[in-house]
Amino acid sequence: MYRMKIAIVRLSALGDIFQSMIVLQFIKKKFPTAQLHWIVDESFQDALDGSPHIDEIITIPLKKIKKTKSLRELFQAIQKLRQLTSYDYVFDLQGLIKSSIVTRLIPSKNRIGFDRNSIREKLASFFYTKNYYFPYHENVIRRYCYLFNQAFELNINDDAILKKDPFFKLRNTLIKERTVILVLGASFDSKIYPIEKYLSIAKKVDANFIAIWKSDKERIMAQRLANKSKNIIVSKRLNLRELKELISTASIVIGGDTGPTHLAWALNIPSITLFGSTSIERNCFQTNQNFALSSASKVNPYKIDKQDFSITQIMYTDIVKLIRKILD
Repeated sequence: MYRMKIAIVRLSALGDIFQSMIVLQFIKKKFPTAQLHWIVDESFQDALDGSPHIDEIITIPLKKIKKTKSLRELFQAIQKLRQLTSYDYVFDLQGLIKSSIVTRLIPSKNRIGFDRNSIREKLASFFYTKNYYFPYHENVIRRYCYLFNQAFELNINDDAILKKDPFFKLRNTLIKERTVILVLGASFDSKIYPIEKYLSIAKKVDANFIAIWKSDKERIMAQRLANKSKNIIVSKRLNLRELKELISTASIVIGGDTGPTHLAWALNIPSITLFGSTSIERNCFQTNQNFALSSASKVNPYKIDKQDFSITQIMYTDIVKLIRKILD
């Protein structure tokens, strides 16, 4: 029996990968025998592990190549993509020149992405055989779903998104009572909420707080919090598998517009995502358990102002109200 083969190109970054995985379960519902392959930068491979919908993860070391500037490794990556067996469809969910070139190198007659007026790097659209318009400033979850609705008539609507299944199957998913995870880091500093306000939250809420970190700078921040509050503990350094398992057991995840908060959304775990320099309308799909708060900044999604630290203006008392709403 013939099985349709579909490749999805989303190379990075962590939160974007988690959000773009929304399309997988709907593809499998309509085409249960389809083979779904995902092309990703090797540094983010573990972000996809545990998905029941992905049949194969194909990695390329673009981040490593950019650092080492190795022509040998670049040619090997190109050859790897060219030697893949032909796909019925290849979708570029990133819309960058690098992702569109990767899409073009994969053997297929149908390369699908957004049109030049829907992406930040307009040249990328020339590498597709079919492209669709959906405003770049609109919500990313709706953007991803729209692309597949157009290609496959999946009819994914907001109600279907709200009723989504968790994106990963994990061994331990028993929710720990009144456990709140604080995300201390982000891809750039203006997406980080001040630890002094996290401390104020911990003093106002009867719960167990776990401060998670990635860099040494964040670990020091986490230790400062733990030193000042008896109900905050510091996590160990977590790999992506451990991060998924920890978040799957949390009562709430709180942090900026970053990977762990989007992972909570992907796992149907309650969350409070905080926005300042990035767009709440574009980067957050709120549910009856996934909430968001934003500063008053007017954000240009085409050009993020990394010097906009307005996330610090979000009142910690507003976060406390949402925590109590979720816990109670």
